[in-house]
Amino acid sequence: MYILGINAVFHDSSAVLLHDGKLIAAAEDERFTHVKHGKRPVAFTTYELPFHAIDYCLREAGIHINDVDHIAYSFQPNLLLTRERRQQNNITLPLHHRGAAHDSEWLSPWDPLFLSYILNAPEQLRDGWPHHLQKRFRGAKDMAPHWHYVEHHISHAASAFHPSPFKRAAVMTIDGRGELATTAYYHGVDNELRALGQVNMPHSLGLLYERMTTHLGFLHSSDEYKVMALASYGKPTFVEEFRSIIEIGPKGQYTIDNADLTALFGPARVKEDPFTQHHFDVAHSMQKVLQEKVLLLAEWLQATTGEENLCMAGGVALNCVLNAYLRDYGPFKRSWVQPAAGDAGTALGAALWVDVQQRKPATRNFTMDHAYWGPAYSDDEIQRFLDWAKVPYTRMENVAEETAAILAQDKIIGWFQGRMEFGPRALGSRSILASPISASMQARLNEVKDREDFRPVAPVVMEEYAGEWFDHAQTSPFMLYVYPVKEDKREQIPAVTHVDNSARIQTVNHDQHPEYYNLLKAFYQLTGVPVLVNTSFNTLGKPIVCTPRDAIECFWSSPFDVLVIGSFLIEKQREAQSYEAATEYLSNFSSTR
Repeated sequence: MYILGINAVFHDSSAVLLHDGKLIAAAEDERFTHVKHGKRPVAFTTYELPFHAIDYCLREAGIHINDVDHIAYSFQPNLLLTRERRQQNNITLPLHHRGAAHDSEWLSPWDPLFLSYILNAPEQLRDGWPHHLQKRFRGAKDMAPHWHYVEHHISHAASAFHPSPFKRAAVMTIDGRGELATTAYYHGVDNELRALGQVNMPHSLGLLYERMTTHLGFLHSSDEYKVMALASYGKPTFVEEFRSIIEIGPKGQYTIDNADLTALFGPARVKEDPFTQHHFDVAHSMQKVLQEKVLLLAEWLQATTGEENLCMAGGVALNCVLNAYLRDYGPFKRSWVQPAAGDAGTALGAALWVDVQQRKPATRNFTMDHAYWGPAYSDDEIQRFLDWAKVPYTRMENVAEETAAILAQDKIIGWFQGRMEFGPRALGSRSILASPISASMQARLNEVKDREDFRPVAPVVMEEYAGEWFDHAQTSPFMLYVYPVKEDKREQIPAVTHVDNSARIQTVNHDQHPEYYNLLKAFYQLTGVPVLVNTSFNTLGKPIVCTPRDAIECFWSSPFDVLVIGSFLIEKQREAQSYEAATEYLSNFSSTR
């Protein structure tokens, strides 16, 4: 049974494909359209189905759209309907949504337009296939009977629990908003997810963090991680103000006071203004209180479920400092966070939810222990493109050893290997890599990517050495937790040691990504350091690269030194020498005429 999962609700549109419960392919549409988070002007943004990502998933499986048995869409429009319209259409809400509280619909200004679109989604999907993607869509049958709307937070929860390593777990999802819910709680046992409760709009920890992100001069819906980084430079000067905004109630409930942020924290920072200690303190206080309040929610959830394991998803679960705080101070012994915890991951959750309902499998047959589910390109495909584009290259005999030698010379490389990552983190398939040994490397990488000076860069470490370099480090393949850098190692890897001595680590073993692991091993043999700097292969405002063309364009428009793409090495220095030789030749040629 093939199930296609789709997210195209608010942002980060994506598609995934399951076959009998196993993930075959997954990708965000931004990697194909080059529009980060899908943020075109409103009239063209949210309502686009991820045709390119769907096309990739079908291509990876070698099937036509008509071979898909079910389509799972990670949004339930019935929850946006008024009580009267639900009654007219004989629509019954799920049990956890019934009651007067759910008839106070909190809609954003564009919800009526969105609702009219999504209610007609099966028809639009049937009739709206793009002409340039016809190979896998031509002659598509009526998809309406196979279409399933799955509630946004159930999609998040299913993405967190069903691919996790746990057979039993408490599940918590926190984001800006779904249809109505902003936070939701579930109890997962085997293949069952039972809803325990939820917090509805307008009360939202995610939207409060977005408001503070805007107040600090960043983009409200994609720069929250910058506030998290900024917080490390501050002091808890404003914690009482934030504590007064968030009130925790019984049974996992909370309320958010729609406070005047300017009255509490002064004028909002203008985007180009310099950062001051005041901004650092506001960010620090927000982060600290978020951690305190979510800890209280987690304590209630653990007491309610009695479970030792916690699964998390939703945009707030991408806050790796919060995740580490729950790990260190929370009531759960183990935790697992969906690597595509933002809205892109709801495509996976919706598909898994429908798969469980349709097949009713007795046991699970899929655990998500890596994030490499996107397109890959063979050496033959890469070489054909390089030849076509007339890009000079060298074919390497031993990619790991030769690349490690370049990194040991303190050069910055683009690294393009294997299947692309699913989710917001570059995890060694589409990465910019560097040595962590020089303290100046953090500033160099921020300059390469045109990032703010305060932004840390993250380390990747061989899994078996993680505990030797980072305090109490556990397996962490998705870069979703911070750990303290061991005191005796900080001088050896200063580039990845943040101002608070923490690092957002990624661990990798040979089974997860052989090429990536072998590179780390070769670098370790050369330097005695089993750690590299890993940041995403993109530049400011652009998504992570997907294709060889993307990689070449990013490489030539960015000030880093070398591109390693498949087995091929492309060096700017050699190109510069060739350019100088050509210039000299042309100059001499002209002078003789």
